[in-house]
Amino acid sequence: MTVKYSDRYPVVAGYFYPAEPDELKKLIEKSFLHNIGPGKLPTLSSERRRESLGYVSPHAGYIYSGPVAAHVYYRLAGEGAPETIILLGTNHTGLGALVSVYPGGKWFTPLGSLEVDSELARDIANNSKFAELDVLAHAEEHSIEVQLPFIQYIYGDRVKIVPIAVGLHTPEIAEDLAHAIAGASMNKDIVLIASSDFNHYDPYDVTVEKDMKAIDRILQLDTDGFYKTLLEENISVCGPGAIMTLMEYTKLVGGDKGVAELLKHATSGDTGGPRDSVVGYAAIRFYTKD
Repeated sequence: MTVKYSDRYPVVAGYFYPAEPDELKKLIEKSFLHNIGPGKLPTLSSERRRESLGYVSPHAGYIYSGPVAAHVYYRLAGEGAPETIILLGTNHTGLGALVSVYPGGKWFTPLGSLEVDSELARDIANNSKFAELDVLAHAEEHSIEVQLPFIQYIYGDRVKIVPIAVGLHTPEIAEDLAHAIAGASMNKDIVLIASSDFNHYDPYDVTVEKDMKAIDRILQLDTDGFYKTLLEENISVCGPGAIMTLMEYTKLVGGDKGVAELLKHATSGDTGGPRDSVVGYAAIRFYTKD
């Protein structure tokens, strides 16, 4: 079946991030220079170094989560431009397919557009028992969109993307999608970004404690343990399916050499919000050790 698609235009510009290009660039740069951020602007490497398999990056409003996300994109810039970035988001709206792969076209932001790698998107959907080519799940979803201006700030339009919205968050789905991505991208230069915030709306100290319990399981690449911890400890991570997919992909591609490291953890209470009710954010890198 042929899935019709069209270009996708921003739905949270002017809300999660500025709609005016110069203002948006300034806020991205402020995120890099923030005391919670890397503290300096990134430099794009002219040489491609395939050092990382993927990253976890937050997706809240830039004034809150931008400095943590900046750690991901600072590191990515130093690795040069991959061919395609696979963006694993969540599905806040409940629309569309449970695992929704955007089939093609361009995604626009105030900084321009990024082309969807339609061939890779099709191959991922074909290799999966659960994923479908679908646009509806992406229509109002912000978790992938908010990653794009950071990508464009670093790369312009020289990379392609494959947006995937995960609406069913189980280890089984994550394992299937990881295998589908690995099989479809065997001859491609890709990086995965799992877009997720961590615990929501508890006091500062409670959120930090909950987040570190979840992050500990992530750093161990313990997918089942991560899933169990979220349920038992009532940790409201909003993109666990994306994170688990990246964990499974790292184990699949990296084998015993697959590892993860925490680049930065902070909360909205660290970046200007109140501390009685915060959201947690983490930048986590996945790679294969030598």
